[in-house]
Amino acid sequence: MSDKITKDMKFSEILAYGQPVIQVFMKYKMGCLGCAAARYETLEQGATAHGVDVEALLKDLNAVIKN
Repeated sequence: MSDKITKDMKFSEILAYGQPVIQVFMKYKMGCLGCAAARYETLEQGATAHGVDVEALLKDLNAVIKN
C-alpha cells in the first residue's frame, strides 16, 4: 500500500486501509463500502458525484492513515 492517498486512486484501493478510512467516508456520508462503482471509480470522481470537497476528504483520509 502507498503511504499517501491520492485523488486518482480507486475506492477499492483506499478501502484496503481498513476501518480508519471507512470512518472518514462515513463522516462525509459516502457509502463506498456497498457501492458497485467502488471497484473502478476514483476518489475524485466519487467525491464530485457526491458533492464532497475532494481536497478536504483527501486531507482527512491521509491524516488517519498516518496514525
